[in-house]
Amino acid sequence: MAFEDLKAELALLINQMENQPEDRHELYLQIREKLNEMRAFGMPLPEDLVEFEKDLEAQFKAEERAAKK
Repeated sequence: MAFEDLKAELALLINQMENQPEDRHELYLQIREKLNEMRAFGMPLPEDLVEFEKDLEAQFKAEERAAKK
């Protein structure tokens, strides 16, 4: 898949996330999958999306810890 195609898909996923916040975990998984595809092909990663992925992962872990208490 071409780099521009991946960037377009990621932009679409971000847009979906903004419009459907109740589905943020599913969109997080899709963003993570696309970033992993880019990593596998040795493509440069958009730094803002990498940070976004990390932030969401941290939020999910915090929610999981809070739910276990």
